[in-house]
Amino acid sequence: MRSDDEAVRALVIAYAERIDRGDLDGVAALFEHAVVRTRPRGTVLTGAGEVRRMYDPVILYEDGTPCTQHVLSNIDVRVDADAATAESHCTFAVVSGASRGPVAPVLTGRYDDRFVRVDDEWRFAERVISADLMGDLSGHMRR
Repeated sequence: MRSDDEAVRALVIAYAERIDRGDLDGVAALFEHAVVRTRPRGTVLTGAGEVRRMYDPVILYEDGTPCTQHVLSNIDVRVDADAATAESHCTFAVVSGASRGPVAPVLTGRYDDRFVRVDDEWRFAERVISADLMGDLSGHMRR
């Protein structure tokens, strides 16, 4: 059985795996009961439907993926088992192989997440996506 720390960490990783596979519906499902905020834009999205629309501009290629690799690092998870809450913070880099040029990083930033445990299952309560550095996103998202 997974520890609470491992279960929360698995949710953070599931996001990266799903988006890199092109499973945009699966990405949105992770946030069915959550709020997603973006910085610096200040967008606030609630629930899977609104979150799914945020990914409509993502370009999916012939293989059904966005030709990206999300690299997560510095994942810090803190669980309050008594309160059935947790939070995590990590940095990310998105590397794209979709452009005509070489494979290159196109976005870096941070994910600040809050989680709740409901019926012995952890789920996202809130994600704040902070985009710190942006490169050429033209091969990754439609404008």
